[in-house]
Amino acid sequence: MIQIPGGTFSMGSNDFYREEQPVHQVEVSTFLLDRAPVTVEQFHRFVADTGYVTVAERALNPSDYPGVRPELLVPGALVFTPTQGPVPLHDPTLWWSWVAGASWRQTEGPGSDALVDRSEHPVTQVSYEDAAAYARWAGKRLPTESEHEFAAHGGREGTLYAWGDERCLAGQHMANTWLGRFPYENSGLDGWVGTSPVGSFPANEYGAVDLIGNVWEWTADRWTAHQPVVTRTPCCTPDVPRNADSGLAQPRDTFVVKGGSHLCSPEYCLRYRPAARQPQERDTATSHMGFRCAQDFAAP
Repeated sequence: MIQIPGGTFSMGSNDFYREEQPVHQVEVSTFLLDRAPVTVEQFHRFVADTGYVTVAERALNPSDYPGVRPELLVPGALVFTPTQGPVPLHDPTLWWSWVAGASWRQTEGPGSDALVDRSEHPVTQVSYEDAAAYARWAGKRLPTESEHEFAAHGGREGTLYAWGDERCLAGQHMANTWLGRFPYENSGLDGWVGTSPVGSFPANEYGAVDLIGNVWEWTADRWTAHQPVVTRTPCCTPDVPRNADSGLAQPRDTFVVKGGSHLCSPEYCLRYRPAARQPQERDTATSHMGFRCAQDFAAP
């Protein structure tokens, strides 16, 4: 873990999406933060030690989801699949699919093996409950929204991105994001299509990596809209089909995710910025969402 010095900063942005408004002053106490998102290998050690079964690996009780199709009640999760070409960007079902058997072990579903192929990548297909359970096991907690945003700035404020106003610095990509035309063409010019091993991109001034891009990260804060209307971009935070079908998703079941992911594209979703925020249902697991842990700082 690394120490993030406390301070007061301008949280949010008035220049992009409505849910980030208005800019307001927030004070953050000094805290400790994982240098990187929790990896597949780290999560595997947690599961091996505790026998924990993630939400995506559990069968669901039909009475909890009235009216939902039976095929959506089996263990599984949401998986992103690029389309064959340009598609209407208002329909996320064209690139997101509910895949039975998808989990943190098999991020794309049966036949994929994250432990073999992605042990040093961020763990994905984990819900809020899964992330919180890992944090408790590790003797830590999830960071608050303000802590995540403060750390992502790296001591820098007033720039478009966490590292400055240009997408690249001296020709170097600074985060794992979508490069090309979403959702069908990703050039991979940053070295990766999909998630990347933690630390593949430069650390910020605090020494943290991947606070921007790679995977969205759960925070400890329940969602509170700063504005009455939220611009919801489905490439970033798709609805779980069973929640949409049952109408059970409620604000009290929704938490803030931060940081953007490898699916964020400037042409469609400019959310690989510290101020960006999205609501996410607590039982959602997707192939582009992970987490890291924090701790309160105790001065020696």
